[in-house]
Amino acid sequence: MSSPAGTQPSSSSNSSHFYSSSNHTEVGEPPHRADTFNVVICGEAGSGKSSLVNLIAGENVAVTSSDAGGCTAGTHAYDISTIRNETFKVKLVDTAGLDEGPRGTVPDKEARRILRKLLRTRTEQGDIHLVMYCVRGERVVRTLRRNYELIRSQVKKKKVPIVLVVTCLESYKPEMEEWWTVNERTISNLGMTFAGHACITTETMTSMHMERRTQSYDAVCKLIKHYYLSNKTGIHTELSRGTIHNVPRTERNIIVFGETGAGKSSLINLMAGKNVADTCCGVEACTTRWKEYFIKFGGEPFKVFDTVGLNEPQLGIPQYFDAVENAHSLIQDLEREGGIDLLLFCMPAGRLKAMHQCNYRLFRYFLCDKKVPIVLAITNLEREQNMESWWTRNQETFRKKKIRFDGHACITAVEHYPTLQTKSHDAIWDVITNVTAGGQKRARNGGNDLFVSLMPLAGNLHVRKDIVSRLTKRCHMSPEVAKELAGRIKKDVVERVI
Repeated sequence: MSSPAGTQPSSSSNSSHFYSSSNHTEVGEPPHRADTFNVVICGEAGSGKSSLVNLIAGENVAVTSSDAGGCTAGTHAYDISTIRNETFKVKLVDTAGLDEGPRGTVPDKEARRILRKLLRTRTEQGDIHLVMYCVRGERVVRTLRRNYELIRSQVKKKKVPIVLVVTCLESYKPEMEEWWTVNERTISNLGMTFAGHACITTETMTSMHMERRTQSYDAVCKLIKHYYLSNKTGIHTELSRGTIHNVPRTERNIIVFGETGAGKSSLINLMAGKNVADTCCGVEACTTRWKEYFIKFGGEPFKVFDTVGLNEPQLGIPQYFDAVENAHSLIQDLEREGGIDLLLFCMPAGRLKAMHQCNYRLFRYFLCDKKVPIVLAITNLEREQNMESWWTRNQETFRKKKIRFDGHACITAVEHYPTLQTKSHDAIWDVITNVTAGGQKRARNGGNDLFVSLMPLAGNLHVRKDIVSRLTKRCHMSPEVAKELAGRIKKDVVERVI
Protein backbone atom coordinates (compact mmCIF):
# COMPACT_ATOMS: atom_id res chain seq x y z
CA MET A 1 0.00 0.00 0.00
CA SER A 2 1.71 3.15 -1.19
CA SER A 3 -1.07 5.69 -0.82
CA PRO A 4 -4.60 6.06 0.52
CA ALA A 5 -7.18 4.69 -1.83
CA GLY A 6 -10.70 5.83 -2.61
CA THR A 7 -12.20 2.49 -3.64
CA GLN A 8 -15.44 0.81 -2.62
CA PRO A 9 -15.60 -1.45 0.44
CA SER A 10 -13.58 -4.60 0.07
CA SER A 11 -15.36 -7.89 0.73
CA SER A 12 -12.09 -9.46 1.82
CA SER A 13 -11.19 -6.85 4.42
CA ASN A 14 -9.94 -8.21 7.72
CA SER A 15 -12.52 -6.76 10.09
CA SER A 16 -14.53 -7.97 13.06
CA HIS A 17 -17.09 -6.76 15.54
CA PHE A 18 -17.63 -7.64 19.16
CA TYR A 19 -20.65 -9.15 20.90
CA SER A 20 -24.05 -7.47 20.93
CA SER A 21 -25.73 -6.06 24.03
CA SER A 22 -28.88 -3.93 24.35
CA ASN A 23 -29.20 -3.99 20.54
CA HIS A 24 -25.86 -2.21 20.21
CA THR A 25 -22.46 -3.77 19.67
CA GLU A 26 -19.82 -3.37 22.35
CA VAL A 27 -16.46 -4.75 23.27
CA GLY A 28 -16.17 -8.42 24.12
CA GLU A 29 -13.01 -10.54 24.33
CA PRO A 30 -11.23 -10.37 20.95
CA PRO A 31 -8.07 -12.48 20.66
CA HIS A 32 -5.17 -10.79 22.44
CA ARG A 33 -2.00 -10.35 20.38
CA ALA A 34 1.00 -9.10 22.28
CA ASP A 35 2.65 -7.78 19.11
CA THR A 36 -0.42 -5.88 17.85
CA PHE A 37 -0.65 -2.10 18.30
CA ASN A 38 -4.22 -1.25 19.29
CA VAL A 39 -5.70 2.13 18.33
CA VAL A 40 -9.15 3.21 19.54
CA ILE A 41 -10.87 5.82 17.37
CA CYS A 42 -13.66 7.75 19.08
CA GLY A 43 -15.58 11.00 18.83
CA GLU A 44 -19.02 12.39 18.11
CA ALA A 45 -21.31 10.96 15.45
CA GLY A 46 -20.46 12.20 11.97
CA SER A 47 -16.93 13.27 12.86
CA GLY A 48 -15.42 10.95 10.24
CA LYS A 49 -14.18 8.05 12.40
CA SER A 50 -15.05 5.37 9.84
CA SER A 51 -13.62 7.50 7.02
CA LEU A 52 -10.43 7.78 9.07
CA VAL A 53 -10.29 3.97 9.30
CA ASN A 54 -10.58 3.78 5.51
CA LEU A 55 -7.90 6.44 5.04
CA ILE A 56 -5.43 4.47 7.16
CA ALA A 57 -6.40 1.12 5.61
CA GLY A 58 -6.02 2.45 2.07
CA GLU A 59 -9.35 0.91 1.11
CA ASN A 60 -12.97 1.17 2.14
CA VAL A 61 -13.19 -1.44 4.88
CA ALA A 62 -15.59 0.52 7.10
CA VAL A 63 -19.09 1.62 6.11
CA THR A 64 -19.46 5.40 5.87
CA SER A 65 -22.40 7.74 5.41
CA SER A 66 -22.99 11.40 4.63
CA ASP A 67 -26.28 11.38 6.54
CA ALA A 68 -26.74 13.54 9.63
CA GLY A 69 -26.80 10.52 11.92
CA GLY A 70 -23.92 8.17 12.64
CA CYS A 71 -23.46 4.98 10.65
CA THR A 72 -21.43 2.97 13.19
CA ALA A 73 -23.85 1.04 15.38
CA GLY A 74 -21.24 -0.55 17.61
CA THR A 75 -17.58 -1.30 18.09
CA HIS A 76 -15.74 -2.73 15.07
CA ALA A 77 -12.09 -3.77 14.80
CA TYR A 78 -9.95 -3.73 11.64
CA ASP A 79 -6.52 -5.35 11.30
CA ILE A 80 -4.02 -3.33 9.28
CA SER A 81 -0.71 -4.91 8.32
CA THR A 82 0.97 -2.09 6.37
CA ILE A 83 1.56 1.55 7.29
CA ARG A 84 3.33 3.73 4.71
CA ASN A 85 4.87 0.69 2.97
CA GLU A 86 6.15 -0.68 6.26
CA THR A 87 4.88 -3.79 8.01
CA PHE A 88 3.06 -3.04 11.24
CA LYS A 89 0.43 -5.09 13.02
CA VAL A 90 -2.16 -2.47 13.88
CA LYS A 91 -5.74 -2.98 15.04
CA LEU A 92 -8.05 -0.01 14.52
CA VAL A 93 -11.12 -0.04 16.80
CA ASP A 94 -13.96 2.09 15.41
CA THR A 95 -16.54 3.09 18.02
CA ALA A 96 -20.14 4.32 17.98
CA GLY A 97 -20.52 8.08 17.66
CA LEU A 98 -21.20 10.20 20.73
CA ASP A 99 -23.69 13.06 21.15
CA GLU A 100 -26.57 11.53 19.19
CA GLY A 101 -30.12 12.08 20.40
CA PRO A 102 -32.34 9.35 21.90
CA ARG A 103 -33.47 8.35 18.38
CA GLY A 104 -29.96 8.22 16.93
CA THR A 105 -28.15 5.14 15.63
CA VAL A 106 -26.81 4.66 19.14
CA PRO A 107 -28.31 7.05 21.73
CA ASP A 108 -25.69 9.18 23.44
CA LYS A 109 -26.18 7.65 26.89
CA GLU A 110 -25.69 4.14 25.52
CA ALA A 111 -22.74 5.17 23.33
CA ARG A 112 -21.01 6.68 26.35
CA ARG A 113 -21.59 3.57 28.42
CA ILE A 114 -20.15 1.37 25.69
CA LEU A 115 -17.11 3.61 25.14
CA ARG A 116 -16.47 3.97 28.87
CA LYS A 117 -16.53 0.19 29.31
CA LEU A 118 -14.30 -0.37 26.28
CA LEU A 119 -11.67 2.15 27.38
CA ARG A 120 -11.70 1.09 31.02
CA THR A 121 -11.53 -2.66 30.31
CA ARG A 122 -8.89 -2.46 27.62
CA THR A 123 -6.80 0.05 29.57
CA GLU A 124 -6.76 -2.19 32.63
CA GLN A 125 -5.64 -5.10 30.42
CA GLY A 126 -2.96 -3.01 28.72
CA ASP A 127 -4.73 -3.50 25.40
CA ILE A 128 -4.93 0.15 24.28
CA HIS A 129 -1.79 1.83 23.03
CA LEU A 130 -3.22 4.98 21.42
CA VAL A 131 -6.54 6.86 21.41
CA MET A 132 -7.50 9.01 18.42
CA TYR A 133 -10.10 11.63 19.34
CA CYS A 134 -11.81 12.52 16.06
CA VAL A 135 -13.52 15.93 15.69
CA ARG A 136 -14.89 17.99 12.80
CA GLY A 137 -12.94 21.14 12.03
CA GLU A 138 -15.98 23.40 12.06
CA ARG A 139 -16.96 22.47 15.63
CA VAL A 140 -16.63 25.15 18.31
CA VAL A 141 -13.49 24.16 20.21
CA ARG A 142 -14.95 24.51 23.70
CA THR A 143 -17.63 21.89 22.86
CA LEU A 144 -14.91 19.23 22.49
CA ARG A 145 -14.06 19.15 26.18
CA ARG A 146 -16.99 17.01 27.39
CA ASN A 147 -15.97 14.04 25.24
CA TYR A 148 -12.28 14.66 25.95
CA GLU A 149 -12.92 14.40 29.70
CA LEU A 150 -14.80 11.12 29.19
CA ILE A 151 -11.88 9.64 27.23
CA ARG A 152 -9.16 10.94 29.55
CA SER A 153 -10.92 9.76 32.70
CA GLN A 154 -10.75 6.17 31.51
CA VAL A 155 -7.17 6.03 30.19
CA LYS A 156 -5.22 8.43 32.44
CA LYS A 157 -4.35 5.70 34.97
CA LYS A 158 -2.11 3.97 32.42
CA LYS A 159 -1.17 7.26 30.71
CA VAL A 160 -2.41 6.09 27.31
CA PRO A 161 -1.59 8.89 24.83
CA ILE A 162 -4.57 10.73 23.31
CA VAL A 163 -4.08 12.41 19.94
CA LEU A 164 -6.48 14.83 18.26
CA VAL A 165 -7.50 14.18 14.65
CA VAL A 166 -9.33 17.15 13.10
CA THR A 167 -11.37 16.17 10.04
CA CYS A 168 -13.31 17.88 7.21
CA LEU A 169 -10.55 20.41 6.51
CA GLU A 170 -10.55 19.98 2.72
CA SER A 171 -11.49 23.64 2.20
CA TYR A 172 -9.59 25.16 5.13
CA LYS A 173 -7.33 28.04 4.05
CA PRO A 174 -4.45 28.49 3.65
CA GLU A 175 -3.39 25.03 4.86
CA MET A 176 -5.08 22.36 6.99
CA GLU A 177 -2.39 22.68 9.69
CA GLU A 178 -3.45 26.30 10.20
CA TRP A 179 -6.48 24.98 12.14
CA TRP A 180 -4.14 23.82 14.90
CA THR A 181 -2.22 27.11 14.88
CA VAL A 182 -5.47 29.05 15.32
CA ASN A 183 -6.99 26.80 18.00
CA GLU A 184 -4.01 25.46 19.98
CA ARG A 185 -4.11 28.14 22.66
CA THR A 186 -7.87 27.79 23.21
CA ILE A 187 -7.50 24.02 23.53
CA SER A 188 -4.78 24.50 26.13
CA ASN A 189 -6.79 27.11 28.06
CA LEU A 190 -9.70 24.68 28.25
CA GLY A 191 -7.47 22.15 29.98
CA MET A 192 -7.23 19.72 27.05
CA THR A 193 -3.77 18.25 26.50
CA PHE A 194 -2.97 16.03 23.53
CA ALA A 195 0.06 13.89 22.80
CA GLY A 196 -0.06 14.91 19.14
CA HIS A 197 -2.45 16.01 16.41
CA ALA A 198 -3.27 15.64 12.71
CA CYS A 199 -5.32 18.07 10.62
CA ILE A 200 -6.85 16.08 7.77
CA THR A 201 -9.46 15.44 5.10
CA THR A 202 -10.69 12.17 3.65
CA GLU A 203 -12.35 13.76 0.59
CA THR A 204 -11.36 12.75 -2.97
CA MET A 205 -13.68 14.92 -5.10
CA THR A 206 -11.05 17.23 -6.70
CA SER A 207 -7.32 17.19 -7.39
CA MET A 208 -6.81 19.55 -4.43
CA HIS A 209 -8.78 17.18 -2.24
CA MET A 210 -6.65 14.25 -3.41
CA GLU A 211 -3.46 16.15 -2.63
CA ARG A 212 -4.73 17.03 0.83
CA ARG A 213 -5.92 13.45 1.36
CA THR A 214 -2.40 12.21 0.68
CA GLN A 215 -1.05 14.76 3.17
CA SER A 216 -3.68 13.56 5.64
CA TYR A 217 -2.67 9.94 5.18
CA ASP A 218 0.96 10.79 5.86
CA ALA A 219 0.06 12.87 8.95
CA VAL A 220 -2.11 10.17 10.55
CA CYS A 221 0.33 7.36 9.74
CA LYS A 222 3.14 9.42 11.26
CA LEU A 223 1.20 9.53 14.54
CA ILE A 224 0.60 5.78 14.52
CA LYS A 225 4.16 4.92 13.57
CA HIS A 226 5.61 7.22 16.23
CA TYR A 227 3.62 5.68 19.07
CA TYR A 228 4.00 2.18 17.66
CA LEU A 229 7.78 2.56 17.91
CA SER A 230 7.48 4.28 21.31
CA ASN A 231 5.45 1.35 22.57
CA LYS A 232 8.03 -1.12 21.27
CA THR A 233 11.01 0.64 22.83
CA GLY A 234 9.27 2.02 25.92
CA ILE A 235 10.82 5.43 25.14
CA HIS A 236 8.39 8.32 24.64
CA THR A 237 9.69 11.37 22.84
CA GLU A 238 8.11 14.62 21.74
CA LEU A 239 6.20 14.38 18.47
CA SER A 240 4.68 17.83 18.15
CA ARG A 241 3.31 20.71 20.16
CA GLY A 242 0.81 19.43 22.68
CA THR A 243 2.84 16.44 23.87
CA ILE A 244 2.57 15.57 27.55
CA HIS A 245 5.75 13.55 27.95
CA ASN A 246 8.84 14.61 29.85
CA VAL A 247 10.62 16.87 27.37
CA PRO A 248 12.85 19.91 27.73
CA ARG A 249 10.90 23.15 28.04
CA THR A 250 11.84 26.80 27.81
CA GLU A 251 8.76 28.42 29.35
CA ARG A 252 8.37 28.77 33.12
CA ASN A 253 5.29 27.44 34.89
CA ILE A 254 3.55 29.67 37.44
CA ILE A 255 0.54 28.63 39.53
CA VAL A 256 -1.68 31.42 40.86
CA PHE A 257 -3.81 30.52 43.89
CA GLY A 258 -5.90 32.23 46.55
CA GLU A 259 -9.44 32.74 47.79
CA THR A 260 -12.43 33.46 45.56
CA GLY A 261 -12.54 37.16 44.72
CA ALA A 262 -8.90 37.81 45.60
CA GLY A 263 -8.27 39.05 42.06
CA LYS A 264 -6.33 36.11 40.62
CA SER A 265 -7.77 36.52 37.11
CA SER A 266 -7.26 40.29 37.25
CA LEU A 267 -3.67 39.68 38.34
CA ILE A 268 -3.10 37.46 35.28
CA ASN A 269 -4.52 40.21 33.03
CA LEU A 270 -2.17 42.68 34.70
CA MET A 271 0.76 40.37 34.00
CA ALA A 272 -0.33 39.88 30.37
CA GLY A 273 -0.86 43.58 29.79
CA LYS A 274 -4.27 42.81 28.29
CA ASN A 275 -7.50 40.99 29.13
CA VAL A 276 -6.83 37.29 28.61
CA ALA A 277 -8.66 35.90 31.67
CA ASP A 278 -12.36 36.31 32.45
CA THR A 279 -13.08 38.40 35.52
CA CYS A 280 -16.27 39.08 37.49
CA CYS A 281 -17.33 41.41 40.26
CA GLY A 282 -20.08 39.28 41.80
CA VAL A 283 -19.93 36.78 44.64
CA GLU A 284 -19.78 33.80 42.29
CA ALA A 285 -16.37 32.47 41.28
CA CYS A 286 -15.40 33.19 37.67
CA THR A 287 -12.82 30.37 37.58
CA THR A 288 -14.41 26.94 38.06
CA ARG A 289 -11.49 24.86 36.78
CA TRP A 290 -7.81 25.65 36.39
CA LYS A 291 -7.02 27.56 33.21
CA GLU A 292 -3.74 28.07 31.39
CA TYR A 293 -2.48 31.33 29.86
CA PHE A 294 0.61 31.81 27.73
CA ILE A 295 2.33 35.13 28.51
CA LYS A 296 5.56 36.64 27.25
CA PHE A 297 7.54 39.13 29.32
CA GLY A 298 10.88 40.55 28.30
CA GLY A 299 10.93 38.13 25.38
CA GLU A 300 10.68 35.12 27.74
CA PRO A 301 7.70 32.71 27.71
CA PHE A 302 5.65 31.91 30.81
CA LYS A 303 2.73 29.57 31.36
CA VAL A 304 0.45 30.97 34.05
CA PHE A 305 -2.21 28.71 35.59
CA ASP A 306 -5.25 30.26 37.24
CA THR A 307 -6.75 27.95 39.88
CA VAL A 308 -10.18 27.67 41.46
CA GLY A 309 -10.72 29.96 44.46
CA LEU A 310 -10.12 28.36 47.86
CA ASN A 311 -12.43 29.61 50.58
CA GLU A 312 -12.88 28.48 54.20
CA PRO A 313 -12.77 24.66 54.33
CA GLN A 314 -16.03 23.30 55.70
CA LEU A 315 -17.59 19.87 55.81
CA GLY A 316 -20.64 19.61 53.59
CA ILE A 317 -19.34 22.31 51.23
CA PRO A 318 -18.02 20.35 48.21
CA GLN A 319 -16.62 23.39 46.36
CA TYR A 320 -13.55 23.57 48.60
CA PHE A 321 -12.69 19.90 48.19
CA ASP A 322 -13.35 20.10 44.43
CA ALA A 323 -10.95 23.06 44.21
CA VAL A 324 -8.17 21.27 46.11
CA GLU A 325 -8.62 18.11 44.07
CA ASN A 326 -8.44 20.18 40.88
CA ALA A 327 -5.23 21.87 42.04
CA HIS A 328 -3.74 18.51 43.06
CA SER A 329 -4.39 17.14 39.56
CA LEU A 330 -2.88 20.24 37.90
CA ILE A 331 0.31 20.07 39.97
CA GLN A 332 0.86 16.40 39.16
CA ASP A 333 0.29 17.06 35.45
CA LEU A 334 2.79 19.93 35.48
CA GLU A 335 5.31 17.81 37.32
CA ARG A 336 5.21 15.31 34.44
CA GLU A 337 5.73 18.15 31.95
CA GLY A 338 8.91 19.38 33.60
CA GLY A 339 8.10 21.01 36.92
CA ILE A 340 6.74 24.17 38.54
CA ASP A 341 8.83 27.32 38.79
CA LEU A 342 6.73 29.48 41.08
CA LEU A 343 3.67 29.59 43.32
CA LEU A 344 1.98 33.01 43.25
CA PHE A 345 -0.27 33.52 46.29
CA CYS A 346 -2.88 36.18 45.56
CA MET A 347 -4.34 37.83 48.67
CA PRO A 348 -6.48 40.98 49.02
CA ALA A 349 -5.24 43.67 51.39
CA GLY A 350 -6.83 43.32 54.82
CA ARG A 351 -6.65 41.06 57.83
CA LEU A 352 -4.62 37.87 57.65
CA LYS A 353 -7.30 35.22 58.18
CA ALA A 354 -7.07 31.57 59.16
CA MET A 355 -8.26 30.76 55.63
CA HIS A 356 -5.23 32.53 54.13
CA GLN A 357 -2.88 30.63 56.41
CA CYS A 358 -4.53 27.30 55.54
CA ASN A 359 -4.32 27.97 51.80
CA TYR A 360 -0.66 29.00 52.06
CA ARG A 361 0.29 25.86 53.98
CA LEU A 362 -1.80 23.60 51.73
CA PHE A 363 0.10 24.64 48.62
CA ARG A 364 3.54 25.18 50.10
CA TYR A 365 3.84 22.31 52.56
CA PHE A 366 1.43 19.67 51.31
CA LEU A 367 0.78 19.95 47.55
CA CYS A 368 4.33 21.07 46.70
CA ASP A 369 6.21 19.71 49.72
CA LYS A 370 8.31 22.90 50.19
CA LYS A 371 10.03 22.33 46.82
CA VAL A 372 8.59 25.36 44.98
CA PRO A 373 9.42 29.03 45.69
CA ILE A 374 6.40 31.14 46.62
CA VAL A 375 5.66 34.83 46.10
CA LEU A 376 2.90 36.94 47.67
CA ALA A 377 0.85 39.38 45.58
CA ILE A 378 -1.22 41.75 47.76
CA THR A 379 -4.08 43.21 45.71
CA ASN A 380 -6.66 46.04 46.08
CA LEU A 381 -4.06 48.62 47.19
CA GLU A 382 -5.24 51.44 44.91
CA ARG A 383 -6.28 53.54 47.92
CA GLU A 384 -2.84 53.41 49.55
CA GLN A 385 -0.70 56.51 49.11
CA ASN A 386 2.30 54.24 48.81
CA MET A 387 1.32 50.65 48.00
CA GLU A 388 4.58 49.22 49.38
CA SER A 389 3.83 50.73 52.79
CA TRP A 390 1.17 48.06 53.32
CA TRP A 391 3.87 45.38 53.48
CA THR A 392 6.02 47.54 55.75
CA ARG A 393 3.15 47.73 58.24
CA ASN A 394 2.11 44.07 58.04
CA GLN A 395 5.20 41.95 57.42
CA GLU A 396 5.70 41.31 61.14
CA THR A 397 2.24 39.69 61.33
CA PHE A 398 3.22 37.22 58.62
CA ARG A 399 6.52 36.51 60.36
CA LYS A 400 4.80 35.71 63.67
CA LYS A 401 2.46 33.28 61.89
CA LYS A 402 5.51 31.65 60.23
CA ILE A 403 4.23 32.50 56.77
CA ARG A 404 7.34 33.15 54.72
CA PHE A 405 7.71 34.20 51.08
CA ASP A 406 10.56 34.36 48.60
CA GLY A 407 9.32 37.75 47.47
CA HIS A 408 6.25 40.00 47.43
CA ALA A 409 4.53 42.64 45.31
CA CYS A 410 2.04 45.27 46.51
CA ILE A 411 -0.27 45.97 43.59
CA THR A 412 -3.59 46.99 42.12
CA ALA A 413 -5.12 45.64 38.95
CA VAL A 414 -7.92 48.23 38.75
CA GLU A 415 -7.94 49.87 35.31
CA HIS A 416 -9.16 53.22 36.66
CA TYR A 417 -5.69 53.85 38.11
CA PRO A 418 -3.39 53.61 35.08
CA THR A 419 -0.30 54.99 36.83
CA LEU A 420 -0.64 52.56 39.74
CA GLN A 421 -1.45 49.78 37.32
CA THR A 422 1.80 50.38 35.44
CA LYS A 423 3.75 50.35 38.72
CA SER A 424 1.96 47.14 39.71
CA HIS A 425 2.78 45.49 36.39
CA ASP A 426 6.46 46.30 36.85
CA ALA A 427 6.42 45.22 40.51
CA ILE A 428 4.92 41.79 39.87
CA TRP A 429 7.29 41.03 37.02
CA ASP A 430 10.31 42.24 38.99
CA VAL A 431 9.63 39.73 41.75
CA ILE A 432 8.76 36.91 39.32
CA THR A 433 11.88 37.30 37.23
CA ASN A 434 14.10 37.66 40.31
CA VAL A 435 12.79 34.49 41.95
CA THR A 436 12.68 32.36 38.79
CA ALA A 437 15.91 33.62 37.22
CA GLY A 438 17.87 30.79 35.66
CA GLY A 439 15.29 28.20 36.74
CA GLN A 440 17.63 27.08 39.51
CA LYS A 441 14.73 26.68 41.92
CA ARG A 442 12.50 24.76 39.56
CA ALA A 443 10.50 22.11 41.40
CA ARG A 444 12.12 18.75 40.81
CA ASN A 445 12.39 19.43 37.05
CA GLY A 446 10.13 16.50 36.15
CA GLY A 447 10.84 12.88 36.80
CA ASN A 448 7.63 11.99 38.68
CA ASP A 449 9.04 12.82 42.11
CA LEU A 450 7.40 16.10 43.09
CA PHE A 451 5.11 14.05 45.32
CA VAL A 452 7.96 11.92 46.57
CA SER A 453 6.82 12.42 50.16
CA LEU A 454 3.40 10.97 49.38
CA MET A 455 4.31 8.25 46.91
CA PRO A 456 5.87 5.81 49.40
CA LEU A 457 2.53 5.93 51.17
CA ALA A 458 0.69 4.46 48.17
CA GLY A 459 1.30 0.88 49.22
CA ASN A 460 0.78 1.58 52.92
CA LEU A 461 -2.44 0.37 54.51
CA HIS A 462 -2.42 3.49 56.68
CA VAL A 463 -2.03 5.89 53.75
CA ARG A 464 -5.23 7.81 54.56
CA LYS A 465 -4.22 8.22 58.19
CA ASP A 466 -0.77 9.50 57.16
CA ILE A 467 -2.28 12.05 54.75
CA VAL A 468 -4.67 13.21 57.47
CA SER A 469 -1.72 13.66 59.82
CA ARG A 470 0.12 15.78 57.27
CA LEU A 471 -2.93 17.93 56.63
CA THR A 472 -3.63 18.54 60.32
CA LYS A 473 -0.01 19.20 61.30
CA ARG A 474 1.27 21.05 58.24
CA CYS A 475 -1.90 22.84 57.14
CA HIS A 476 -3.60 23.22 60.54
CA MET A 477 -6.82 21.69 59.21
CA SER A 478 -9.46 20.25 61.47
CA PRO A 479 -9.37 16.42 61.62
CA GLU A 480 -12.82 16.22 60.01
CA VAL A 481 -11.87 18.35 57.01
CA ALA A 482 -8.51 16.59 56.70
CA LYS A 483 -10.21 13.17 56.59
CA GLU A 484 -12.60 14.29 53.87
CA LEU A 485 -9.80 15.77 51.78
CA ALA A 486 -7.51 12.77 52.33
CA GLY A 487 -10.22 10.46 51.05
CA ARG A 488 -10.36 12.42 47.81
CA ILE A 489 -6.62 12.71 47.31
CA LYS A 490 -5.69 9.15 48.29
CA LYS A 491 -7.27 7.50 45.27
CA ASP A 492 -5.65 9.86 42.78
CA VAL A 493 -2.20 9.53 44.38
CA VAL A 494 -2.39 5.72 44.42
CA GLU A 495 -3.60 5.53 40.80
CA ARG A 496 -0.77 7.74 39.54
CA VAL A 497 1.89 5.76 41.42
CA ILE A 498 0.75 2.27 40.48
